[in-house]
Amino acid sequence: MTDTRGPQPQYEGYATGPLPGEREPAPGQAGPYHPPQAYPSPPGGGPSYGGQQGVGPAQAARKPRTGARTTPRTRKARLRVAKADPWSVMKVSFLLSIALGICTVVASAVLWMVMDAMGVFSTVGGTISEATGSNEGNGFDLQAFLSLPRVLVFTSVIAVIDVVLATALATLGAFIYNLSAGFVGGVELTLAEDE
Repeated sequence: MTDTRGPQPQYEGYATGPLPGEREPAPGQAGPYHPPQAYPSPPGGGPSYGGQQGVGPAQAARKPRTGARTTPRTRKARLRVAKADPWSVMKVSFLLSIALGICTVVASAVLWMVMDAMGVFSTVGGTISEATGSNEGNGFDLQAFLSLPRVLVFTSVIAVIDVVLATALATLGAFIYNLSAGFVGGVELTLAEDE
């Protein structure tokens, strides 16, 4: 294969000159490098950025975007409760009513102990005895009537009735809700998820 380009000129600067990092700067370059501008500056004032005269490039420069958002985005979804399972409603209402019944019994016992320690029963019982004139012992005895075992038995009976009624009413409410949801579509909920 032959070279048909003919004689090529030799550039002596490349072979004998300094490397690009070792070269001396040109006489007119005494600052940072500024690339050439595509459009010349307008006459009679500073450069125009966004319709504002005299605003320099440092003030008109945009802030860089970062990957992190400043405010979290919230996704929302509208859902509809179309049906409530009566069996699950009955189980949940049964457990909640048992917890409420236990809290009622404990609260009544604590309240009775506090009132007895304050002397409320003896004071009220003495007042009733004086008002009715039954100081001989055959009158009404409030302390015997409102004793702790009697109060706990009465409260326990009320708690058991509450468990039965609350469970039955919640299950009946689930059936009624399912019937009404078939006509009107059910209750709509808007759920939001924070990211």
